[in-house]
Amino acid sequence: MESYVILDGYTDEPAGLGVPPYLDVYPRYVAGAIWHVKPSATIFYFTIDAVRKNISRFLSLANKAKAVIFIAGVSVPGKYLGGTPIQVEEIEHLSSLLENPIKILGGPAAMFGIGREGGTIADFPLEIKGNFDLIARGDLEEIVYEYLLENSLERVDEFKLREDYSKVDVFAVKGARIVLQHPNYGRNLIVEIETFRGCPRYISGGCSFCIEPLYGRVIFRETKSILKEIETLYSYGVRNFRIGRQTDIYAYMATDAGVEEFPKPNPKAIENLFKGIRWVAPRIKVLHVDNANPGMIACYPEEAVKITKIIVMYHTPGDVLALGVESADPRVVKLNNLKAYPEDAMTAIQIINKVGAIRGYNGMPHLLPGVNFVCGLIGERKETYRLNLEFLREVKERGLLLRRINIRQVMVFPRTRMSMYGTRIIEKHKRYFKVFKERVRKEIDLPMLRKIVPRGTILREVFTEVYEGKNTLGRQVGSYPLLIYIPEIYPLKTFIHVVVINHGYRSVSGIPYPLNVNKASRRLLERVPGLGRSSIAKIISQRPFNDLTKLHAIIGDIEAIQWMSIK
Repeated sequence: MESYVILDGYTDEPAGLGVPPYLDVYPRYVAGAIWHVKPSATIFYFTIDAVRKNISRFLSLANKAKAVIFIAGVSVPGKYLGGTPIQVEEIEHLSSLLENPIKILGGPAAMFGIGREGGTIADFPLEIKGNFDLIARGDLEEIVYEYLLENSLERVDEFKLREDYSKVDVFAVKGARIVLQHPNYGRNLIVEIETFRGCPRYISGGCSFCIEPLYGRVIFRETKSILKEIETLYSYGVRNFRIGRQTDIYAYMATDAGVEEFPKPNPKAIENLFKGIRWVAPRIKVLHVDNANPGMIACYPEEAVKITKIIVMYHTPGDVLALGVESADPRVVKLNNLKAYPEDAMTAIQIINKVGAIRGYNGMPHLLPGVNFVCGLIGERKETYRLNLEFLREVKERGLLLRRINIRQVMVFPRTRMSMYGTRIIEKHKRYFKVFKERVRKEIDLPMLRKIVPRGTILREVFTEVYEGKNTLGRQVGSYPLLIYIPEIYPLKTFIHVVVINHGYRSVSGIPYPLNVNKASRRLLERVPGLGRSSIAKIISQRPFNDLTKLHAIIGDIEAIQWMSIK
């Protein structure tokens, strides 16, 4: 029986995230292509973190396999809690250790090059190319499918791109069961769902730095096919979904896409999609979205309000719409053909806040905007950073909320307009970038977070992920979840409720809710607002308590008593 190995080195693109707990489309589509041609094949799925923990098992299975498919590529780098994307050196090293199987490299790394971090130029090291039998510079699942049909590499078009979703719709369903092998399965796994390929603004070239317009014309995926995939994933036990693999959720099935740079939104199609998801996956736990174009929202405010209400009606709270603002400097917007001018971005933020800022059952507001800033773009100047900061100050002064402010240095990819400029702009402005980032964290992020989750907010279903010193770090499952520090060592990979007690620039600290005073450590008790040293000493000396009356007599009428229990 033939076996195949998929090594998921993780991906992060403008439209698509595959760093745990997120699972992107690449492994699922590739697995589906293999099982479509070879129904009896055995597929072993590894994440790069699993390989790091047990490289001997990976090598043993990989060297017996007919083919090993590497998936890699981070084009919008960030900081990750759930996993660490594969490094160039690891791709080179692991591929060099495999002598027997066919070795294929796919994903953004193969299509656009490998970038290490923001402020660098992506390239493709020759050392890596020599270790692979095939570099899939087109759509990986199409190329793997062609290789399996031909049973030969010589006839495979390494640049092959899908022309429609006819094959993907089949592969997505057949490859869905690969989720059973994911390390986060049954815990906090959240599966990324694709609705369309490309950017509607490709007809004008799109943003100067973005790889999405390089995919060409927009291709929409039929609603019934998306629902079939979700229904299949749901049957395998997946309960968390993100409708995130698209450049703009408001543009799904938009009228005149490919003709107009800002095609008219189609609220009815989006309602059919979300309503259908609830029908095929009735006990879904998380349903979130990702990207939205602020220019699209500003162009069609009436339709945007309808779509935002639809999302809020059918999704789950704690959701975030990531808006590609990129810059609040009109000069930079024009020279880089960005999505929206500052006034348009402000309109989009207002619309999302008006509909989505209401708090949901898990403690988070239903739907808030996030904004992305990209530094180092064409025409950037010192004034740009002042205008960016002023824009954020205005958001705050208007009482609007931003769940996430992402500030990054541009990563330069070949075939984009930024490739003519390289990194010289960001290198020239590094000191402005650093100061801007620090001021945003202090002036905007901190007060914003205090409004989004005030002290005493109960955040439900927080998944404990890693330890940092004597703290346990946890997050709710979803789009851009809030990082929570729990000042105690708690079992990992469990869900608990947490009450917010303090705020950082981009995270909060909290204590388990309800806090069992009979078992809580002194360190945890010391974090309870209003609980002094003498009260803590009395609690420790007089516990266990049989009811809260005695506890109330000791600590008085403090707000935090409502967070406590004796069991």
